[in-house]
Amino acid sequence: MKFAGLTGGIASGKTTVSRILENNSIPIIDADIIAREVVLPGRRAYQLIVKRFGSDVLLSDGNIDRPKLGSIIFADAEKRKMLNQCTHPYIRMEILRLFIYYWLTGQKVVVLDAPLLIESGLDRFVNVVIVVYCSEILQLHRLKARSGLSDVEATQRIRAQIPLSDKARRATYVIDNSGELEETERQVLELARKIQPSMARWLIEWMGPPVALAVVAGWAWYGVRRGVIEAVVKYGVENWLMGDMARDS
Repeated sequence: MKFAGLTGGIASGKTTVSRILENNSIPIIDADIIAREVVLPGRRAYQLIVKRFGSDVLLSDGNIDRPKLGSIIFADAEKRKMLNQCTHPYIRMEILRLFIYYWLTGQKVVVLDAPLLIESGLDRFVNVVIVVYCSEILQLHRLKARSGLSDVEATQRIRAQIPLSDKARRATYVIDNSGELEETERQVLELARKIQPSMARWLIEWMGPPVALAVVAGWAWYGVRRGVIEAVVKYGVENWLMGDMARDS
């Protein structure tokens, strides 16, 4: 099974590309969505957060007040460590569960959607890196149009990430999302064909249990020991707390 990493920048159009891939039957593991889901009311991570931080971090509807909790943990390394202890095990289990599930169901390609894929170093652990690119001027225009931010505010959010031009230089494939949606879709569909593994490789990995299990177990063990999954967790939780700053349109 080929494991692809998808990234971009705020307002670059990564979510659009992810949606096109998903609509064409390519499974997506979204680090941000997982980070949000594990802290929903009633979930174990949610209960631990309330126990450790108190009910002051809750909104009136019972959901966690992301800005308030974020202001606490980003100002205090120990509190941030405490939050990680509440959430990491559950995000880790969900990532591994999805990875193994997609392998067991015979998927040829799975995409890890991570806005900070390169910043977190996760690009080293995927087979291919896909970067969704547009110019910074276009990023700025899109971000202001969708969020109502000022020039200064929008620029600050864009500059908080590695420039897209730098990410593009580290990519295996670049999707240029500067034009019309139809052109972006054409590029994504062409890419989807390119990253499909050969039938021979897929059969070896899927039908050869020792080989496939070694791949999955090795990835899981190495990830846990060297911080691969922790990087997904860290940046997923931080993006969740910061709202959608790191996500694109």
